[in-house]
Amino acid sequence: MRAIGGMGMKRLVIGLAGAAALAIAASHVTAQEGGSASTVSADEWPYYGRDEKEQRFSPLDQINRATVAKLGLAWSAELDSDRGQEATPIMVDGVIYVSTAWSLVYAFDAATGKQLWSYDPQVPRESLASACCDAVNRGVAVHGGKVFVGTLDGRLVAVDAKTGKLAWQVDTLAGQPKTMRYTITGAVRAVKDKVVIGNSGAEFGVRGFVTAYDAATGKLAWRFYLTPNPQGKPDGAASDEVLLARAQSTWGDGEWRNSGGGGTAWDALTYDPDADLLYIGAGNGGPFDYQVRSGGKGDNLFLSSIVAVDPDTGRYAWHYQTTPSDSWDYTATQQIMGARLVIGGKPRDVVMQAPKNGYFYVLDRKTGELLSARPFAPVTWSTGIDMTTGRPILAKNVHYQDGPSIQQPGPFGAHSWQAMSYSPRTGLVYIPVQLTPGEYEKLPAFQHRPIGQNAGIAMKEFPEDQLDAIRKAMTGQLLAWDPVAQAARWSVPKRYFVNGGTLATAGDLVFQGDMEGMLAAYDAASGAKLWSFDAGTAIIAPPISYRIKGQQYVAVLSGFGGAGALVGRVVPDNPRRNGRLLVFKLGGTAKLTREPPAPRAPIDVTGLTSTGDPDAGMAEYDRTCTVCHGGNASVAYTADLRRSGALADPALWKAIVIDGALKDMGMVSFAQILTPQRAEDIRAYVLRQARKGQAAGK
Repeated sequence: MRAIGGMGMKRLVIGLAGAAALAIAASHVTAQEGGSASTVSADEWPYYGRDEKEQRFSPLDQINRATVAKLGLAWSAELDSDRGQEATPIMVDGVIYVSTAWSLVYAFDAATGKQLWSYDPQVPRESLASACCDAVNRGVAVHGGKVFVGTLDGRLVAVDAKTGKLAWQVDTLAGQPKTMRYTITGAVRAVKDKVVIGNSGAEFGVRGFVTAYDAATGKLAWRFYLTPNPQGKPDGAASDEVLLARAQSTWGDGEWRNSGGGGTAWDALTYDPDADLLYIGAGNGGPFDYQVRSGGKGDNLFLSSIVAVDPDTGRYAWHYQTTPSDSWDYTATQQIMGARLVIGGKPRDVVMQAPKNGYFYVLDRKTGELLSARPFAPVTWSTGIDMTTGRPILAKNVHYQDGPSIQQPGPFGAHSWQAMSYSPRTGLVYIPVQLTPGEYEKLPAFQHRPIGQNAGIAMKEFPEDQLDAIRKAMTGQLLAWDPVAQAARWSVPKRYFVNGGTLATAGDLVFQGDMEGMLAAYDAASGAKLWSFDAGTAIIAPPISYRIKGQQYVAVLSGFGGAGALVGRVVPDNPRRNGRLLVFKLGGTAKLTREPPAPRAPIDVTGLTSTGDPDAGMAEYDRTCTVCHGGNASVAYTADLRRSGALADPALWKAIVIDGALKDMGMVSFAQILTPQRAEDIRAYVLRQARKGQAAGK
């Protein structure tokens, strides 16, 4: 994928005074949000989204517009890894439980920061070769005295909440074809007496599904597949009936028969206790290209859909597909949020989503009826939504069937996994928006590979002479969105497109971190910045808030990595530091110790040569290596290959790339898909990039 420079990004900035915004909100929301009063204690953050509707709104107001200037660090804890940290902490009974990169789990005293225990599920490092976007984990669930985490290699693990000792674990991938390379990066959800988890891997060639397990024993309760069985057979799963009746006929013949079609549920799982429905966000198609995946035929259910099921049995209730015939990685795995809104003068119980495709959707929570849909970011792939059919109106050449197609949003999406939040006080949803155009282009000939991504579109390096323009094009916003009027109320521009999730509070504040390492508090009604803190490394995770003995705290993870790091040259070249759990309170005086990062050796490839073809190496690098080592052979979240000692030694390079000498560090052998000569071609390309870096004094 290639970002395009020089494209104007319209800033949606509407200034509203605080009092005026709160007055408008009164006509949008009702006193009992979502149809019933929440039973969640205001003091705790027991669920991924605080309450089961995942509004990420804290009713605490000790930290507010008048007091936030006094916010300071209460305590911090350094984590074990400098990989991406994406988890939402859970706080129950005075204890914070948090997962980190490589699926580790920690428990801390929420007031003092004392570590109570840690658990390492011992994820094999070679699992990284099946992960699209770093060794991240988005969070645990806490239920019935246990803490549950999904591991990168596909297990669901339950540990004792008091001791961290293993209670049980299951292989969620048991019975799946070994050729399908799944991972788990999403947060586990506790729903009634069950725990529910999905998986990742659509870019590699898998078939998505969600599984519920008995929380006490780990026994499988039900499974729901999100694409039909490629062999046309029943799975003996809860999804069998609806897949045969509704989905099978929406697929043509194509690569999905081999790959499974995608549809992984890697993030959004929301339970609504009033409707007694579990909402599943289904992911993109695999491969991306609809013509290759399904022969250019059918909507491909349930790709890029919200699917509602009975949480006790997994039985299908309804679905809404946000992006039929997806060709653009427009997942609907983004957060699904429940609320009660006043629409047309009547209270409506709804679910809301701002998925990758750039539209903000409001649906009836019990039936899936589309109530409204408007773009919250620039959209070119579609000219609107037909409200009679609920379908998008597609633009020309949108499937890039007639040549390369530049679209907004690009594959990174207008909004990804970074959480949005909703304030019943303002009636606004606060969205971390990504302004990321992209170019889609067919591969000359798609061939499924057993290792590496199988996205099915041409991956291209960023043109060196366009990097400045690309940086300006790929930016972000903190956007305050009115879900009733379907309009922006204010926005704050962000320099980089990837930023942290948001937290809204009854103190009329919105908290958000960013790629530059700043955690900030904004006025929820106007967007004015009221406070900030320099974390020393990127914050891409969402904050939470809780209260102990009358003291309100705000907590967030810091740590650079994830999908944003893949674009290397257009995100900040931050020093690599271990992530931290940062916890704040009014009057906090703790200091954040910052050991200076180890200085990076300058790039020096003087006198090095290669027998490889750098142009052929560039094409292979973009398809095979970018996912871990970053675009343009620049550092992402693994080793900067331009500085690698192996670059100077062709034999060592081969030992790593072909023979798997570093498999225990996550760098597996690529002998299945690369010849020694093609590995040397990649080395020649990296040498060329290193010379450019050396000439620039990097």
